[in-house]
Amino acid sequence: MRHSLQGLPGRRDLLKTGTLAFPAILSAAQGARPLKVGLVGCGGRGTGAAAQALKADDYSELVAVADIEMERIDASLARLQKAAGVKVKVEPDRKFIGLDAYRKVIDSGVDVVLLATPPGFRPTHLRYAVEAGKNVFCEKPIAVDAPGVRSVLETADIAAKKGLSLVAGFCWRYSSHIRATFEQMAGGSIGDIVAYYATYYTSPVKPMPPESTRPAGMSDVEWQIRNWYNFQWLCGDGIVEQAVHSIDKIAWAFKDAPPVSCVAVGGRQIPAHGGNIFDHFEVNYLYPDNKRAMLACRQIEGCYNENADYILGTKGTCTIGRGPVPRIEGQNKWTYEGPRNDMYQAEHDALFASIRKGQPINDGKWMATSTMLAIMGRMAAYTGQQITWEQAMNSQEKLFPDQLEWNGSLPVPPLPLPGKTKFL
Repeated sequence: MRHSLQGLPGRRDLLKTGTLAFPAILSAAQGARPLKVGLVGCGGRGTGAAAQALKADDYSELVAVADIEMERIDASLARLQKAAGVKVKVEPDRKFIGLDAYRKVIDSGVDVVLLATPPGFRPTHLRYAVEAGKNVFCEKPIAVDAPGVRSVLETADIAAKKGLSLVAGFCWRYSSHIRATFEQMAGGSIGDIVAYYATYYTSPVKPMPPESTRPAGMSDVEWQIRNWYNFQWLCGDGIVEQAVHSIDKIAWAFKDAPPVSCVAVGGRQIPAHGGNIFDHFEVNYLYPDNKRAMLACRQIEGCYNENADYILGTKGTCTIGRGPVPRIEGQNKWTYEGPRNDMYQAEHDALFASIRKGQPINDGKWMATSTMLAIMGRMAAYTGQQITWEQAMNSQEKLFPDQLEWNGSLPVPPLPLPGKTKFL
């Protein structure tokens, strides 16, 4: 497994080009065989990931796609054809729709699979892809519940044994200026980290439409998938689906070691219109030696927005997101002055270069840790209880249904009530 900064190029390589300095565009690789790419999930993030995959390697080509509707597939392919031209080679019989379409993409002879559906599906899709021997780009988060995280950890081990690359969509770990900042902290610029405060204040990502707008005859399952961000079983709540980016930086700063426990508050200020996720959280993580990490997130319109990190060390402080560049103040003043790369592109550059070089990248363990940190915070907020890492990892709460049918009924659990909702 590759943890923290290990297994990726250092800052000097990053500064040469402003991106990860792998030979990502393999123009000199005469006669290189095509790397066939399959896309599962043709929304905005999936379409973006496919464009980046096609740019990462001169010989990559998109040959199969999956989604829940053909209109979304066609719209995605139209955008990709403008960006990548002849590298889009999806024949009509390689456009798959339905809840089982991911299997058809994975079984279609592809070399690389891009997983970009709502995260509730991720553990199942990832396991199927890895067992089929495919290299994977896996969007964050990697699960919505502890059983899903445990499944992904098993899958990551399988990928390691098979020599497959598994690259996570935690994009900040592939960002040149954020990597340089974390390398400064890892080198002792602020001394020992004693506290970390992260904010993720933003507007709602995908507001839930009123039930009155639901088309007649549309099933519960279809309605919820089309509005996936508003349901726990699909998105894991806002702290898991969005603020997990900030939580990933917390995990990174603490060298991907788990916390001892956490407590949290959270709730729903604005009516949910039938969804069942909170719109604000604040989590306090306790690490060994009484070190603390705090995460505050909110998704409400008309409020103060901020996405920042404030890290306190024994020799100084580091601030990210307040101002144009990260900076360190204290005994060792530092300001990032290098170039900025496209971190989304860098993820795919690293993935395809690892495949070509036969040097697999496996982000599995740390991407599971970061996701579990977010889920743990949600558990604490939902129940109002202090939750230990061991409790969270061994939780039996399973949000994602065992059986799912497109035309099936699926009652929505009510919003959790701290102090009354039980930990499972």
